[in-house]
Formats: sequence, C-alpha cells, structure tokens
Amino acid sequence: MRAGRISKALAVALAAVVALGACTAPPPSPDQTTSSAKPAVGGNVNVLETNPFSSFNASSVTGQTDINARIDAATHSGFNYVDNNLKLETNPKFGKYQMLSDNPLTIKYTINSGVQWSDGAPVTAADLMLQWAAGSGYFNDATLDANFNVTKGNSYFHFAGDTTGLSQTEMPVIGDGGSSLTLKYTTPFSDWETALGSTVSIPAHIVAVRTGLKDADALTALLQKTPKGDPAAPLPANAALKTVADFWNTGFDTKSMPDPSLALSNGPYLVKSINAEKDLVLTRNADYTWGTVPTLDTVTVRYDGNAESQITALKDKTADVISPPATPATVKSLTALKDVKVQQGSSLGFDQAVLNFGGVFNNPDFRTAFLQTLPRQEILNALVKPMEAKAEILDSFVFQEIQTPYKESARSNGSTDYATVNIDKAKELLGEAKPTIRILYNKDDPDRALEYTLVAASATLAGFAVTDAGLGADQWQAALKAGSYDVALFGWKANASGSVQVPQIFKTGAASNLNNFSNSVVDQLSEQLAITPDDAKQNALKMQIDQLVIQAGYGLPLFEHISLSATGPHMSGARFSPVSVGVWWNVADWKYVK
Repeated sequence: MRAGRISKALAVALAAVVALGACTAPPPSPDQTTSSAKPAVGGNVNVLETNPFSSFNASSVTGQTDINARIDAATHSGFNYVDNNLKLETNPKFGKYQMLSDNPLTIKYTINSGVQWSDGAPVTAADLMLQWAAGSGYFNDATLDANFNVTKGNSYFHFAGDTTGLSQTEMPVIGDGGSSLTLKYTTPFSDWETALGSTVSIPAHIVAVRTGLKDADALTALLQKTPKGDPAAPLPANAALKTVADFWNTGFDTKSMPDPSLALSNGPYLVKSINAEKDLVLTRNADYTWGTVPTLDTVTVRYDGNAESQITALKDKTADVISPPATPATVKSLTALKDVKVQQGSSLGFDQAVLNFGGVFNNPDFRTAFLQTLPRQEILNALVKPMEAKAEILDSFVFQEIQTPYKESARSNGSTDYATVNIDKAKELLGEAKPTIRILYNKDDPDRALEYTLVAASATLAGFAVTDAGLGADQWQAALKAGSYDVALFGWKANASGSVQVPQIFKTGAASNLNNFSNSVVDQLSEQLAITPDDAKQNALKMQIDQLVIQAGYGLPLFEHISLSATGPHMSGARFSPVSVGVWWNVADWKYVK
C-alpha cells in the first residue's frame, strides 16, 4: 500500500498531520525465539531496506527519508521517544526537560553529564541551540510565492518538518555551564514536549569547524547576535549564518562513508562503513550508557527494492529483517514461510476522499450527494481486507482506531450517515442536476487507480458526470496544491504524537488546507487546540472539529494503511510499531539468536 505523499515543499502538508496511527491486531510478542533457541550477546543481524542511505541529517529537506530516519534512530538519542503503542516515553538517562512556567510557557532542557558524541566531545546546549535554529525558522525573512519559491528575503535552514511550535519562541537562554537550554514561548503551544525533537542528531562543534568558526561556542554566539527575521522588512543575507545553514542543509548528505566527523553518533550504534547503493554497517557504540545498551556487535543494512527478492532472502536466511510494501501477495508469501515472524498492523497513514469547496462542491447538497455515493466498504474489501481480515472503514479524520476517543467520535461525528452507499438519496439531493466533477489521483499507483474506478462508477450511478483527472506520480501533487480538482483521492501520513497537526489541515488558509475549506467555528477551536496542553481537553476539542468537518461535507476518510515487517529465526527483540521508523524504534533491544 503506498501513501502517495506530497512534496516536502508543502511544509507540513502530507508528511505530518492529523492523527495517530493504529494497530488492527495486538502487537506481537517481543520473543521470537523457539524453545531451544536463545538470544546471545554479540552477533550480527542483516536488514534489507528498500532505498539506500543518503544523509546523516534526516531533518533536512534533502535528507528526510525513511531509511535515513531509521539510521538516525539507531545512532542518536535524546530526551524522549515514541514507543510502539504511540506513547511518548522520556529518557532520563539522557537528560530531562521541565516546565518552569505555563504563563508564559517556559521549558528548560538539561543534558546529563557524560552524554557525549562518538569523538568524545560532550553533547551540550550548543547542539540544542543549533537544532532550535534549524527547526524554528527564527532567522528566515523570506517571502514565498504559491510554489514556495523565495521571491525576496532569505530562507536559511531548509528544515523538512513543522516550525509551528518553535517559531513561537524567543531566543533561547543557555545556562548551567552549557548543559541547559531554556525556551520561552510567546504563545502557548500544546505540543511543546516534542517541539525540539526527540533526538539530538547534528553536532554543533562539527558544523562550527566546517564553516570557519572556532568552536561550538562561536556558533552559538553567531546565532545569539543575529536578529529575528521579518519578511516585512528583510535584511541583506547574513553571510556567516548562510554558510552555517547551507552546511546544515546539505553538508551531511552522502552516499558513501564520509569523513568520520560527519558520521558522529550519540546513540546505541555507530556507522562503521558505507558502500554506496550497496550496504551500510552499524557497530555497537561501546561508550553508550544513556539509554538501552545494545547487545549486537553489528547490524548490516543492504538495499533491495523488490519485495519478492526480500522475501527470498528472508527464506534463505541471508536477511533477518525485512519491511516490504504491504500487498496481499506479499502477506501471503510471508505467512507461508516457516520460522518467520510476520508483524503487521496499521501505520500512521490513511486514505481519504477530499472535496474542493472552490468549485462545483461549493453547493452543500452536491457535497452530501457525492459522499452518499462513496463505496468505502467496497474499497476496503478490495485493498485492505485481503491483508487484514479485521480491518474496518475509518470513520474519523482526527482519531484512529487505537485511540480511546475514536469510537466515541465516530459515533457522534456524522460519519454514520455515510455507513453505506445510498444512490437513491444522492439522486434526490441532485434533483435534475448532473454536475461534472474532476477526480484527481495518482494514476501510477494501482491502488489509487482502483479507488478511482470504484468511486467513479458509483458517482455516475447517481447522476454525476465524472471526468478522469488522474495524473502521473510527478504531476498529481502540483495539481492538488493548485486546486485543479473537485475530488482528490490521496493519503495523509501522521505524526506519531501531538495535536497541532489538526489546525494545519482544517484551519482557514493553513499550509495544508488544500481544498478551500473554511469554517469559523473550526478556526476558533483550532486556535484553542494549539494552546491547550491538557490531553482530555485536546480530545474534546478534536471531537468537535471532527464533527464539524464531516458534517460540513469536507470529505470522508476511507481506511488506515497497513505496515508490514518480518523477521527470521536468527532475530529476536524486534517489535512492530506504526511509526515511520518501523521496527527500528527499539533497535537497541535487537538480539542475535543462535
């Protein structure tokens, strides 16, 4: 199943949005050994990944890929992480963060003594300062056009994630001899616990030396003396800051083993070697004590984009871990293998049908009529049921099945009005009208092509004149952004935690509001959500938004995407997770089985 993601130029658009993922089946037991096989200390496990490694900076626009994020998870650590139940867990061995004040919201991060980079340099507040500079957009004063091109001013750090939270902070204050950093928010922010990132991945002292600065303190001083960017009054480019940002943007990109200083670790494993497009070898970080201490000697990562050959390698025991795309054929092949543990469940993505309010669907009766024709059960049966017999239609835009409020929201948000196709009601709403609608989707994705076929056939029965507006993989995203559609079939991929993604989708004029949806009450609730830290209050606000969005005819969610991984008999400890790094989330727990 492919998620069909939007380009990173859409800021938060499809890479980090509305809801948390879910598992449609109970998580498998972490023990994958037989009664006679026992985990051993040491050893190597072989992992097959679809795409090759390309960057040690998984937070940059050029470096944010799944494989880069997985290697980042194995080689870096931080204040917290998301477990396989999507619970945010703290790592007190690395350091702590505490709320000093809730008005104004003030957070202090303190790194423990002894936490260090693999070259022996300590991890300090200077590393956090650089991470804040990249993730806040604080210095940017650029004006962007509709295609996100800079028309004037300067865009320094090309951060691939969301800057919503950190953009609302003042210049950080460093204290405690350089071991702490304190952030003060100008506006309360509900997702403050994850705003600075769960891991510390880029060494400030290396960036400093590589960009002509004396040391990390000099880099911090440069950041502290640079004024906040203002797009209304852009300044001439700051040459020193631009040099630093340019290096952060692309200086860690590589397809082969770089100078060791560019491959520093502060996590359980180190990158030992990289053969371009072939393999990458991780070795245990002997100095690592500020987290779960790994037992494997090495992890060898090779690349194979073909699901069948991945499965063959697992069968032949030349691979111990694989994560192929989830298809009925792949699941069938894996479940037929002996001594193989198959782990599958819902990922953090889901498919949806979204209506554009800027055209024919400005008419609310037409919106309701079309939604009455959506063959959601038929789509689920064709694309998901062959892999997950217990899968059900997704009935919420802001919650998924693993979350406690999901069932309550699904019962009250109005989705039950569209539980089954009702062509007669759709015809009644249309009357004599036969609206022409353009349905946009990725024609190169066979799953989306099948969705289109089923949706178009049902809509036609009700009287809609359907135009096939499907485009190739390199074109449909631009059409979505431009609003060149009436119905769009595509997928969201969610962040593993937090609520601030909801305003980014549904608030009037938001970066990821791609269908001209506007509702003043939703706007007010979205603003409240962004500043409400209490989980129960957040859920209450999201339930209201969920109801308003569905009852307005925004569209309908279809189904949750399935994620898949499998491990062989020489592998123990890997546990399924819906997060984007998959089984790599607990790589330090992996063990070799003799």
